[in-house]
Amino acid sequence: MSNREEKLDANLTDVPASEEDFSLEEILAEYGGSLEQVLLRETEDALPPEPAPKSPPRPEPKAQREPEKRKRPAGRKPAPPPEEPPAEERQAPPAPPEIPPAPRPISLEEVVGSTVDAVMEEEHAEPLLTRRRGLFSRRPLEETEELPGPPEPEPEPEIEPIGPEEEPWEAADTYRRAWHDRRSALLPAFLVALLTVAPLALEQYGVAIPRWTGDVRLQSICYLACLVVQMILCRHVFARGISALARKRCVGELLAGIAALAAVGDCLVCLLQPERTAATPYGAAACWLLAFGQWGVSLENRGLYDTFRTAALDDEPPYLVTDTERGACKQRGSIPGFYTTAMRESAAVLWQTALLPVVLAASLVFAGLTSLGQERGADFLLNWSALLAAGATCTLPLCWALPWARLARHLQKIGCAVAGWSGAEKISRRRCMILTDTDLFPPGTIQLNGIKVYGEERRKAAAYAAAMARRAGSGLERLFDGFLRSEGGGVREAVDDFSFYEEGGWSGTIHGESVLMGTASFLRKMEVRLPGDINLKTGVFLAVDRQLIAVFAVKYNPSENVDFALRMMRRSRITPVLASRDPNITPALLKRKFRKGVRVEYPDLGSRVALSEAEEDRDLPRALLFREGLLPYAETVVGSRRMCKAVRRAAVIALAGSAAGVLLAFYLLLQGAYDLLTPLSLVIFLLLWVLPVLLISDWAGRY
Repeated sequence: MSNREEKLDANLTDVPASEEDFSLEEILAEYGGSLEQVLLRETEDALPPEPAPKSPPRPEPKAQREPEKRKRPAGRKPAPPPEEPPAEERQAPPAPPEIPPAPRPISLEEVVGSTVDAVMEEEHAEPLLTRRRGLFSRRPLEETEELPGPPEPEPEPEIEPIGPEEEPWEAADTYRRAWHDRRSALLPAFLVALLTVAPLALEQYGVAIPRWTGDVRLQSICYLACLVVQMILCRHVFARGISALARKRCVGELLAGIAALAAVGDCLVCLLQPERTAATPYGAAACWLLAFGQWGVSLENRGLYDTFRTAALDDEPPYLVTDTERGACKQRGSIPGFYTTAMRESAAVLWQTALLPVVLAASLVFAGLTSLGQERGADFLLNWSALLAAGATCTLPLCWALPWARLARHLQKIGCAVAGWSGAEKISRRRCMILTDTDLFPPGTIQLNGIKVYGEERRKAAAYAAAMARRAGSGLERLFDGFLRSEGGGVREAVDDFSFYEEGGWSGTIHGESVLMGTASFLRKMEVRLPGDINLKTGVFLAVDRQLIAVFAVKYNPSENVDFALRMMRRSRITPVLASRDPNITPALLKRKFRKGVRVEYPDLGSRVALSEAEEDRDLPRALLFREGLLPYAETVVGSRRMCKAVRRAAVIALAGSAAGVLLAFYLLLQGAYDLLTPLSLVIFLLLWVLPVLLISDWAGRY
């Protein structure tokens, strides 16, 4: 008999339960196995019963039948063993019951071993980190265990190319000679233009001119002669149009030249072909177009001459104006790049290049419709010259040249120069100007009204204050340097560990001592005790090792030029960006010292320091300043903005007049109303469109 059977027989005796000895395997087998087996059993119970197998089941092993026995209380006799069935019944055993057999007992060592084996298999089969799924989404979440790579470096800003440049004095001499040459032909050109409309005006008032009135052939001969003379005088208009066409630009001068050639051809057709309509040629309108084109070329050359003769004053001007992300900024630098910027095309030229080819093509098509389409082929040049004259308009050559010449002349008088349309547009497009301490309070406007020292020498207080102001780069540097010289101190102290504070002050280390300098509120926040009898709105306080050693009474005197510049900027809607390092220069101080309507943009401390450091950069020059102070700086930026607005508005008016002229002339020619579309009425129509451009250009020079 085995050991287990002996123990089972012993359980059937009257041995007390406390003296019985059971092994771990017996306990597990007695109470249903381990937790894993219990869970498996519950799962099997929940499943539906499987159908019985067809083959006869094998007899159940003894090891599986023994756990079904239960302990019986002591003193009760065991039940008699069941009788063995007959041999016939043993040959056909009954079907097994539907209840699944009890699981085999598993030892604790087997459970631990199977668990470790399963974990090792999973580790080899797939990685421990699996894709996680979102709470409300079916998209798998990305793994974030890997550290992100270093950020990509920011792309460096593209440097504008600088082409071969002439020296400023050479460019000034070139444009001076060009201006004198074109200006000398300007007065004769307008006299010839007046001569062409004089007989037309007399006829309009009912004055009959002998051998002129009603003689179209004589009129054609006179207009042909005037056109030839005008074309010789205004040859620079043709040169301007051809040079623009070589650069793939279509400008008003080109249309004026084509209109003059069409008028010349119409005069010849009138002399050679009698079937042409008996209408006066439109040579007068072509002469006026050439005269205004000559004026525009002359004005453009005069503006360039004034600009480059100012730039030739010094190879390294005191200041130059550049464009930044926050607006115009006054910097120090040299003039390379100024010539390249000044020679770029204006917005008026670009707009004309986009729209004038349409006007030119439309005039050609309309001329064909009103002549060839009505079986009047001899009138093609007559109608085309009228359409071209109405589409060219006298304002196209002036919409850029006139405002530009006015601005250049004004800036030349105050010692400034702007680099053409490109420079003016770049420094004025953001409508902001970066102002520093010296811009608002130039040297001489800040005074030291008094000083009070606490427990230290005045020389030490002056040396420390001058060192801190110099290290901060504020407008107080010159003030405290002068005070240090007056105290007989010439040695400049070195400042280490310098820092700015948003509260309105600076900190640093001088000879191992902690130095604080700034406003009263700043020192109170830095836990420095201040006397209660001091009430200074613009005072500067100096403390060493958290002990107050000096108080400086500083007075800020407003300048009339600065006040005028701030009001001028406000009228032109240009916002000053305050990039001050002086803790006393705040928007509240500006409102007390200047007009209350002064509005400035006051960025945070880091932005103010960065913007003030931009003054030391050396970017491409957009404008040159040869005078100190805020007023020249403001006049340059404000004048550039007003000039750009005037050019845009004048260009819109000129192009609108061009389109309206072509459409109106086409309608009248289609109706054959030559008595309404007379050369005099066409000239008046062209001159009326010049009036608003003249007013806008004059407004650009008044600020």
